Amino acid sequence: MHFNEKELLLQYQGFCQSKPLWTNSLNNKLQQFDFQNIYNNSLKVNVNTKLRLGKLVEQFVFNEFSFDNSIDIILENIQIQDQKITVGELDCILRKDKKPIHLEIVYKFYLYDKSVGETEIEHWIGPNRKDSFIQKYRKLIDKQLPLLYHPKTVDVLKKHQINLEDVQQQVYFRAQLFPHVSELNNKFDVINNDCIEGFYIYKNELDKFKNYKFYIPTKHNWLVKPHANVNWYNYEKFSSKVFEILEQKNAPLCWIKKPNGVISKFFLVWW
Repeated sequence: MHFNEKELLLQYQGFCQSKPLWTNSLNNKLQQFDFQNIYNNSLKVNVNTKLRLGKLVEQFVFNEFSFDNSIDIILENIQIQDQKITVGELDCILRKDKKPIHLEIVYKFYLYDKSVGETEIEHWIGPNRKDSFIQKYRKLIDKQLPLLYHPKTVDVLKKHQINLEDVQQQVYFRAQLFPHVSELNNKFDVINNDCIEGFYIYKNELDKFKNYKFYIPTKHNWLVKPHANVNWYNYEKFSSKVFEILEQKNAPLCWIKKPNGVISKFFLVWW
């Protein structure tokens, strides 16, 4: 097995251990797809490692589904076009227990910042403050899910002998969450607390961890569960590398190893 294949399996394994951002229904509007993550060492689908992270996750999801006999994938990544203009894209149409479902697939990394918004769902933001849970929620409600009812989508469904009235709409929404280190033991009411994978700190807090070791994974390896078998940096080497990233206004996900050997994930933020 080549190194890239080993790395891909670690990404897939980490993905499979991810949890749904909430359970059941969110605000009676977004129904979480009822699926227990399945992990095995087999990638049955042809996974393209050059894809951006979101599209790679979609392939991982389809791979999971391929091991579930109750699921039959009918369409993947369906572009809806109206007179050569792309109106939008549906992630997936499938049948689960023979019932048709329009499924939107989402995988996010969110940090908790109480200074943003008024409610818990508004406090969860992207590492670079460019996106948020509430923005994705509204996009799903206002744009992505309504696309099912576009006349051109109905035409596509008819070609596959699917009645629009029979289609349920659900989301496969997994996430990794990172409160500030001072709030790491907090319990949150709306989200699934099992999604908490680590913490975040500000640049001026890094010197509290001078006796620790560090590692900066690539973006695709943000999925990977931290392990000891990497080339660790000491504080000085890590600082010089990570500060260059922060200057570009990018908040990297990093691994941190305590002197006792315990490893966890954390974000170092520039804001």
